[in-house]
Amino acid sequence: MAVWAVGDVQGCFVELEALLERIGFTPRRDQLWFVGDLVNRGPASLEVLRFVAGLGDDARVVLGNHDLHLLAIARGGAKLRRGDRTLQPILDAPDRERLLDWLQARPVLHHDAAIGCTMVHAGLPPQWDLALARRCANELESALRGEHSLRLFEAMYGNQPDRWRDDLEGDDRLRFITNALTRLRVCDRSGRLRLEFKGPLEQMPSDAMPWFRAPRRRWAGARIVCGHWSALGYVDENGVLGLDTGCVWGGTLTAQRLDVPAAPVAVPSTLPAVF
Repeated sequence: MAVWAVGDVQGCFVELEALLERIGFTPRRDQLWFVGDLVNRGPASLEVLRFVAGLGDDARVVLGNHDLHLLAIARGGAKLRRGDRTLQPILDAPDRERLLDWLQARPVLHHDAAIGCTMVHAGLPPQWDLALARRCANELESALRGEHSLRLFEAMYGNQPDRWRDDLEGDDRLRFITNALTRLRVCDRSGRLRLEFKGPLEQMPSDAMPWFRAPRRRWAGARIVCGHWSALGYVDENGVLGLDTGCVWGGTLTAQRLDVPAAPVAVPSTLPAVF
């Protein structure tokens, strides 16, 4: 069995089909790991969602910020924004509830001890070791799947608190966990999340650094697969494999095999470049 991780698809179904053909993906033999953000901004979010859900156990998916935003809109915790029009076909689909229920049941962290790899959408704050990251992910997943999930969807938006404390409680605790796992790109030397920054390294604030370069990071030694930071592109550094190469912005869609040493494989976007 080959295990392939795939970067942020974001509704780029044509490119996903081309990438899977390029890597020779064979259902029921191989496994695909999707780093989150299956939907939004690309032209075929509904088709992507149907396809990945239809893979069953051949796919491992973690939720990204765009996936959570779709769920918040659908469940009544948020409204469609100007840039969310690509989500409307999902909301109008006859099978929307089946697809949304499937999406809401996905984890925010996937760990595979056999290949020694952990997948999240965005990153891990430096105060977390892998064990704490998994416990925090479990807390968020329980809230996401529980009878009071609407409260999570209503309260998850915002940038505060921006630094982890073990005594965080309630909405603040879940908001921090959500932001760390699905929105984190950079932090400062004290480990404070700088969630307002979305750009390339050369535009990063002087007091900030990529989350995977933070000093005294307690998760050091773990092997992490992620996406989310399209302006950064491909990353293979400090045990972190970053696979968001900006397909939806005219870049590429990238996959990399995880179970054996391998080089990344990418296909070009069919969408206009906007970088």
